[in-house]
Amino acid sequence: MSARSSSDSADSGPTWPLLVALGVTQIVSWGSIYYAFALLLEPLQRDLGAERSAVAGAFSVALLVSGLCATWIGRTIDRVGGRSVMTLGSAAAALLLAALSQVNSLPALYAAWTGLGVVMAATLYEPAFAVIAHAFRARYRRALTVLTLFGGLASTVFWPLTTALIERFGWREAVLWLAAINLALCVPLHLLLPRPAGPATGAPPAGAAPRRTGLWADRRFRALTLAFLAHYIVVSAIAAHLIALLLARGLSPSAAAAIGALIGPMQVAGRVVEFGASRWVRVGQVGRIAAAAMPLSLLALYWAGASTPGLMLFAVLFGAGNGAMTVVRSALPVEMYGRDHYGAIAGALATPGLLARAVGPTLAAMLWTALGGYGPVSLALLAVAATGALAFAYATRED
Repeated sequence: MSARSSSDSADSGPTWPLLVALGVTQIVSWGSIYYAFALLLEPLQRDLGAERSAVAGAFSVALLVSGLCATWIGRTIDRVGGRSVMTLGSAAAALLLAALSQVNSLPALYAAWTGLGVVMAATLYEPAFAVIAHAFRARYRRALTVLTLFGGLASTVFWPLTTALIERFGWREAVLWLAAINLALCVPLHLLLPRPAGPATGAPPAGAAPRRTGLWADRRFRALTLAFLAHYIVVSAIAAHLIALLLARGLSPSAAAAIGALIGPMQVAGRVVEFGASRWVRVGQVGRIAAAAMPLSLLALYWAGASTPGLMLFAVLFGAGNGAMTVVRSALPVEMYGRDHYGAIAGALATPGLLARAVGPTLAAMLWTALGGYGPVSLALLAVAATGALAFAYATRED
């Protein structure tokens, strides 16, 4: 299944400075667009005089739009390169954040976030992954892992920064500052990305699916999309409901927060382990372990009750599995299909995750209502995670 060629023996060009530049823009793009919403929710609700669910719905729309645009953005990158797409995306981010700072009604809010959904598809991980996959050869997996480590710093940097801006200037001017940061940092750094050098030369593995057409006719590709859909339904549902679930078991707020806080470092640990394993272990093999960790983590969550060791085991398995899966999703298209049309393939694989992030929390809430508590919800999510792990194993099996 490996897609390697003689061009993989060395990386060409200033690839590591490129990686650092993309890392900086990922911190800014994730921090100023994706993570900022959590801090804007309350002031938006207050200023617009709207229900919280109505305001939060704008962000869900943005995630849906981002998912629907992912494949199209990926194909565009395959044609014209990441430089044009990401530069225009960052310029649009600055304009739309400036527009967001002026909204006074729900329709205006939804219009701004619809546009920002397209921006997310053009500036977050998938387009950056496409640039890395074409710029790096022998070390592309390690470069992808490093890029996700940069992205993982976004909330660490921008939650305190955005909070400080809101406290000093108010939310509207704070959003203008976020727009200015995109204009001052991301636009020029994306302009420095290399121009496309033509189609990638990596040969596809035997039996690879057609790249532009026929992807959905490939059983392995369909299984992969199912696996990532299941994975991110579980991840988004747990992210939204974990604290409430732990409080319902009788944990104190501080104890529940401590368990939740353990997941983030474990995500980093999972990526670091993948980085170290990249020299010896195939992407698909790492992915099968990461996918299996998710149902195991939910089994630990279900049986742990209020036991601290059991809940810590859940957090370790869940965080490490999710962290490694982010890298797996970015590197797997190269291993399975080669580098040609990486953008379109990676975008198609990203779509289920983006859609799941939009619906996962609501789905878990509906299950909580229908099933009468978080115990049955945990079992339902365990079944979803197990389905995803089996689908991933089927998609990446070695014939």
